[in-house]
Amino acid sequence: MIGSFDLDKTYQYLLIILAFLMPLTVAGANFVVALIVLLWFFSGNYKFKVLAILSNKLVIASILFYLIHVLGMLWTEDIMWGLEILHKMWYFLLFFPILFTIVQKDYIIFYLSAFTLAIGLTELVSYLIWFEIISPFKNASLINPTPFMSHVSYNPILTIAIYIVMHQVLFNNDLSRLKFLSYSFFALSMTINMFITGGRAGQIMYFAMLAIIIFQYFNTSKIKSIIAVLVFIPSIFFVAYESSSIFHNRVNDAVKEVIAYEKTTPTSVGKRITFAINSWEIIKNNPLIGVGTGDLPNEYQKVNEKNKSRTINATNTHNMYTLVLIQNGLLGLIGLLSIFYYQIKLSLNSPNKFIRDLGITLPLLYLLVMWSDSYLLGHYTTLVFVFFSSFLYKDFEKN
Repeated sequence: MIGSFDLDKTYQYLLIILAFLMPLTVAGANFVVALIVLLWFFSGNYKFKVLAILSNKLVIASILFYLIHVLGMLWTEDIMWGLEILHKMWYFLLFFPILFTIVQKDYIIFYLSAFTLAIGLTELVSYLIWFEIISPFKNASLINPTPFMSHVSYNPILTIAIYIVMHQVLFNNDLSRLKFLSYSFFALSMTINMFITGGRAGQIMYFAMLAIIIFQYFNTSKIKSIIAVLVFIPSIFFVAYESSSIFHNRVNDAVKEVIAYEKTTPTSVGKRITFAINSWEIIKNNPLIGVGTGDLPNEYQKVNEKNKSRTINATNTHNMYTLVLIQNGLLGLIGLLSIFYYQIKLSLNSPNKFIRDLGITLPLLYLLVMWSDSYLLGHYTTLVFVFFSSFLYKDFEKN
């Protein structure tokens, strides 16, 4: 039997490794996740673990959100797809509660350092591809250099890393001059990297993050915050628009696709508009409990064919809200929003400014970006969300 001291140390080393691997590799992160889960289940002390889980309303909300999907299996016809959804969302039932019981306050700095180091590595590789020093590999191309994950996931995760570094620059008065300059350069280089890659949702998330951190910086002066937002955000947008061809083209394409939208034109933005229209038709007919956890593909296909849309039949509506509403109705949406409610509520009680600020910023950014895709269904963004939530919203004095 592993001694408790050794077990705790083992957990912390695994969590640091996981924080580093999260943005880099699905297989590597999953391997560490499996080790953590196995250790947790075979290490005993179950009464303490259950009591710790039940002591936190956010963890309970996460479990209930998952159980709503289990309940939705009762009225679903496509059992196999329902099981696939349950598999994709298992983090909310098991891994988040497990993480919550093992994270330690003294190691938060190491979790964050490992995560930002990994983002620094992805950024470096991205620049090496962009400058044609190395050849593109995996998901990367010269015009969209995001090798380790698609730009859909990369840019939102990059935004979180930028926030962490910028918060240190703006609020940590104990930084040495060298660290201040290093962090400032890192924040700038990550911002540039944001606009040489193609993730529009992440770029919108970035501008929202800037607005949030500006309001946090000028906490006592709303006028200064508004003026700073009106100056900095348009300025950064204009510089990025004029200097980055991919950002320039993606903005122009988005505007054109909205203005010239036709349900028969399968463009990126056009697909999302069609997804929203078709999804709303399903939601109107099944508002309270949805069509069932596994029936989105079949129900969407029926509406898609009826409306004669040229978009592909969907297993994912590229919108977390419509996805949940279709599957589990208002019941599911309440379950989803309860997670964010408790995140914000618990953050407001934190005595630590960084934990409080990041704890509020994380749910606000996800609430925004989930309009463009199902970010709590994908591997990278869900794992990051769950991992950060495990220590941002834990009352370490109580637990």
